[in-house]
This record gives sequence, C-alpha cells and structure tokens, in this order.
Amino acid sequence: RSPSAGVSRRRGMAEAEAAGGAGEAPAEGGAELTAVIGATVPTGFELTAAEEVQEKLGSASRISRDRGKIYFEVPARGLPQVHRLRSVDNLFVVVQEFKDYQFKENKEDALKDLEDLVKKLPWTDPLKVWELNNSLKKKKTKRKKHNLQSTASKEKLNEDGQGEGTDQKDASKQEGCAQNAAGVEPASGQDTEKTQGVASRNGEEEEEEDNEQADAKDELQAGSGSETKAGDSKTSEGEAKVLKFRVTCNRAGDKHSFTSNEAARDFGGAVQEHFQWKADMTNFDVEVLLNIHNNEVVVGIALTEESLHRRNITHFGPTTLRSTLAYGMLRLCDPQPTDIIVDPMCGTGAIPIEGATEWPSCYHIAGDNNPQAVKRAANNICSLLKKNENKESSTSLGIPLDIIQWDICNLPLRTGSVDIIVTDMPFGKRIGSKKKNWDLYPACLMEMGRICTPGTGRAALLTQDKKCFAKALSRMGHIWRKGQTVWVNVGGLHAAVYLLKRTWERAEEKRSFW
Repeated sequence: RSPSAGVSRRRGMAEAEAAGGAGEAPAEGGAELTAVIGATVPTGFELTAAEEVQEKLGSASRISRDRGKIYFEVPARGLPQVHRLRSVDNLFVVVQEFKDYQFKENKEDALKDLEDLVKKLPWTDPLKVWELNNSLKKKKTKRKKHNLQSTASKEKLNEDGQGEGTDQKDASKQEGCAQNAAGVEPASGQDTEKTQGVASRNGEEEEEEDNEQADAKDELQAGSGSETKAGDSKTSEGEAKVLKFRVTCNRAGDKHSFTSNEAARDFGGAVQEHFQWKADMTNFDVEVLLNIHNNEVVVGIALTEESLHRRNITHFGPTTLRSTLAYGMLRLCDPQPTDIIVDPMCGTGAIPIEGATEWPSCYHIAGDNNPQAVKRAANNICSLLKKNENKESSTSLGIPLDIIQWDICNLPLRTGSVDIIVTDMPFGKRIGSKKKNWDLYPACLMEMGRICTPGTGRAALLTQDKKCFAKALSRMGHIWRKGQTVWVNVGGLHAAVYLLKRTWERAEEKRSFW
C-alpha cells in the first residue's frame, strides 16, 4: 500500500482545508473518502511520473511491476489535481489489488474463480469516486459551454460595431490562424481538462482551480444524493437509469490458461449479475478494468474516457509525439527559469507546446525544415491560444514560444546560446530513411553541440535508430557526454531517450560568408 496522501498538498488544497474543508467530506464513519489511483504512463517514465505526483499532490507513488503503471493514494477531493498531471495517459480508481493471485491451472476453474471474485470486491468507495469524477466532468463541460457562449456573445458585440478596436485585433488574429477552423475546441470531452494555461500561474487559473476544488467538496458533502447511485437500481423517483458498462481485460504473462477476451467475458457476466447493469461495448457509462500481469491482478474503474496525452494537439502529423512523453523528456532536463529551450526538429510542435505550457518562465524555440510541419505546429499553437482565450480571462497573455522554418544542420542561432535541446529525431521509418540517418545524425549532433552552452547545456533526444545514434555519438564524444538512457515504447517501436550533457569543449564557430 502506498503511504497515505497529504504530506505537502498544493496551495489550492491547503486553502480548502483552511476554509474548513478538512474532514468535512463525509464517507462512512465520518472518515474522509480517499482513493487509490492507478495511472498509466509512458513506459520508461514511471519515475518521472512518480516525482510529479509527489511534487504536485504530496503523495508517494508505488511503481507497478507491470511497466507503465504507477499507484498513489489521494483524498477524493483532490481529483481535479489528479486530472491535471502532465505525465499520465489514463487514470483509474483501484477497487482491489492482489499481489500474488493464484490462478487455477484448469481454464474453467480459473475463470470461475474470477467470476466469484466480483461478489467479494469492495466496490462501494471506488464507485463513489467514479460518481464524483463523473459529476466533475459534467460541471467542467457545462462551464466550458458557458465560456464558449460568452466568447461568442462578445464576438457578436464586436460585429455590431461596439468596440471596433478589438474587431481589428480579431481580424489579424484570424489571419494568423488561417488554417485553424477545426482547432477551437479540444479534441474530446475528456480533454476539457484545461491545458494548464499560457499565463499558467495567473489569478484566473487559480480561480478555475478553486472552482473545481469547491465542486469536488460540494459533491462529497451532498453525498451525491441526487445522482443515480452506481450500486442502486432504484432512486426515490422510482426507476433509475440502468448503467451501461463494459469490462476491459489487459493480460500479460504466459502462465494463464485463458485469453484476455475469455476473462473479460466471464468477469463481465458476473459484474452484470452483481449490479444488474447492462453490457454495452461502445456506449458505456462505466468501464471496469481487469489488469492481469503474471500473478498480479488489479481490478479498477476507469476515470478517463480518452488518454490525457491528447490534450494539446489538434493538427496531427504523420508522427505526432504524445504530450506525456514530451513532458517526460523535458522534465529529464530539469528546466530552470529563463532557460532557452530548443526543439530543432519539432514536427507538429508537441514538445515546445508542452514545454511552454508547463514551463512558462523559459523561452521555447521550435523549428523544422518541412514547411507543412511548421504550418501544423503554428496551427496547434493557435488552437492553444484560442483555448486559453475561452477561459473568460480579460487579458490573454501569449505563450513564450516561437516557431521557425530552418535547416537542422545550419541553425540561425548564436554559438553557445541555448541551455536545453529536446527533440524527437527521425526514426527512419515514416519520415526519412535509416540510410539518410547515417549522415544526418552526426551533422545534427555537431550543430546541436555548437548552439548548446558548454559545461551546463543538456539535451534529451528520442530515437529508435539506436545503432546509428550510438555510432554518431561515439564520433562526438568531445562535445557530448552520455548520461542516462530511458527505454520507451513509441507506437509499438522500441526506442530510447538519451540524456546528454554538453562538455566544456568549445565548438567550432560558424564562419561568416561575407
């Protein structure tokens, strides 16, 4: 069990407690409702995610033996902060965990045991957490709709000729975001989790946080009385809406006599019988998770409908990097205020956009040699600016981020002027080729070495072409020293993030041609 949460909760929560929030939320027996949350994270970045949870929620995490998962305990009213974590893909509340589950060798017996398990599981609190999570999502969507309506009415005012100055600005903004028709709204309902803002730490963001904190507390105090209780089949007004559910089984290990489909089918049958819910594979309210990894079994209820990693990008390219992976790579470099951070091969801009959102006191420069990629990245930045405008703030600060079309081997930047380089290098699969990488990689490392500050500069570089990278690095040993390597899975490909430190060696200056 991970230690109980609450060591150094963020200020928002401290304020809630100061206002009398501590211990007010009634669960059975007067104790505060807490939840063990499971989070899937990019494989290889479990420690990074655990550090973020400790830093932002004050909870210690336990890293699962099943790669790509961490577990931590939080008070249920801390759910809004959990959804704001940058390093997690999907979230679920743990119903129960079995460290060493003994599966019967016979298939029928093993499946029968899983069916019998359903009746013995402690569903009550996890379902309360699921209900609270749902009601927060609904409030968030309502608030978002309200924001969109208020911006629409503001625009209408402008059209009526009241406030032409702002109209002018709008027109120039429209031009800047020419390709951006599709990008006004986040990709999905779950993405209504706010990207933590361009002016990320400003007062309006705090108000948003307080709203959510209050929502979470109100919901707990109301005991979700008006909501359909997940475990009930009736409410005071007669028949309740019957919940629809599905079971998803993720299984790893070769010692099981059954397939994941068989486990999901039989476990699902027992869930249906136990709760009288209705099975529906596509249009479900509740997703029950059955995670089996060798002898470790975890039963959970999903809290996210779609991965949180889709938060920033509206215009996808052929190889768009997940925001969660981008966050992990940036965090490895430990950005400090006023650092200049460059992504010389930015593609659709996942890394610099994540960087500017989470580290607004650094300056982010992104570039690519492909005009199409630069255009997509610019559209993604426009979408982010629009999203921030919709947050009812009167002043919309920009983002500390610029995007440029350039040649990676001939960057228009001064020697030694950059603190951090974070980039996703071409794998040679969908973009470029392995053959081209043999020339490209050494040239890239050389040019990156030139612009990076000797002694303190660092780089996090992601590639799947490990052989080629190792060879290029061995030739650049005087400029770059290899630190840690994080093995990651990128769309099924076994890749690596190399953390490099810049040596004190002076790089060759670019000679002027005139």
